[in-house]
Amino acid sequence: MIDRRQLLSLGGLAFPALSWAQAAASAAGRVLVLVELKGGNDGLNTVVPYAHPAYAQLRPSLALKADEVLRLDGALGLHPSLAPLIPMWEKRELAVLLGLGYPQPNLSHFRSIEIWDTASRATEYLDEGWVARAMSAGLRESARFTTEGVAIGSASLGALAGANAVSLTNPEAFVTQARLVRPAHVQGNAALEHVLRVESGVLQAAEGLRGPGAGAMNTEFPTHNFGQAVRATCQIVAGQKGKGGVPVFHLTHGSFDTHRGQLATHANLLKQLAEGLAALKAGLVEAGAWERALVVTYSEFGRRARQNQSGGTDHGTAAPHFVMGGSVRGGRFVGTMPDLDRLDGNQNLVHTADFRQLYATIARRWWGVNPETVVRGTFDLLPFLEV
Repeated sequence: MIDRRQLLSLGGLAFPALSWAQAAASAAGRVLVLVELKGGNDGLNTVVPYAHPAYAQLRPSLALKADEVLRLDGALGLHPSLAPLIPMWEKRELAVLLGLGYPQPNLSHFRSIEIWDTASRATEYLDEGWVARAMSAGLRESARFTTEGVAIGSASLGALAGANAVSLTNPEAFVTQARLVRPAHVQGNAALEHVLRVESGVLQAAEGLRGPGAGAMNTEFPTHNFGQAVRATCQIVAGQKGKGGVPVFHLTHGSFDTHRGQLATHANLLKQLAEGLAALKAGLVEAGAWERALVVTYSEFGRRARQNQSGGTDHGTAAPHFVMGGSVRGGRFVGTMPDLDRLDGNQNLVHTADFRQLYATIARRWWGVNPETVVRGTFDLLPFLEV
């Protein structure tokens, strides 16, 4: 018997791909959850090259033992705190993107996350986030979104900057404030009309967080901040009826800026991340949205390959990231692990994939919009989606 994934993979061979217009129209009901690992997550202790001799040599006290690692193949494995993610890997709903970075990497937190959020080159400055450009590239016209994005847990809109999006630092406060919003029609003032349209979208998005009863879910969510951001996301998604709700959520977790005493701090952060991502899947399944959801982690940079003298790691460059969802071609690595024997002049990892390849893939395969408009150039797509 052919299962869904086999059918999809066969379909990719037997039938032509959907046109951009068709794909964009079908994207109205899809959900993208961006999970920012603030501070620069240490990729080498997240997806661990446990079999490479240089790994232990570079990290005498930080390297995880081979028997501690959750082995995914003969060379790479996950940090043991990420055990809640293993079922998704085994069900082929989680893939690992290796070596994401960009040329001329910047090691400033502020500047590097700006590069990631705007999909800019290292030498240029852009005001608009890459998601906003995707909306302008056709999504806004093809779907009537309640609001184009919600950032939860941070005042920054990140990749949503320039979109019709709102920031939600506190879910409960969001519900309270949203009750004060009243849809209105104002003629003759285009700017005010725009603000009121967005506020009306906020009010509708908040319906998923109202209680008692409305938005109530059986899924148990972690009590830490990231778990509560996941809860808010799932409740908003569950409260959306049909297509055209909120297409993008931006969550934050961290800080992963582990310059000293990294082992315990990083283990706890990854534990919370894995718990939250597992709950996110459960909540989206309960909401009937897992098959149309894509979850992506990202961070401004990885950490340096060699540990420092304070039992931590300093700002680095390339790092792996996770993609998960019902349409992910999972249970595998995508790309090439950076070579620990060939560090750059600053003793950092050399990226093997450009992060804009990730965004181009989302633009083309997930939303059906022109990727060149979104990432402002031509980048090879990454094979992690079945849609």
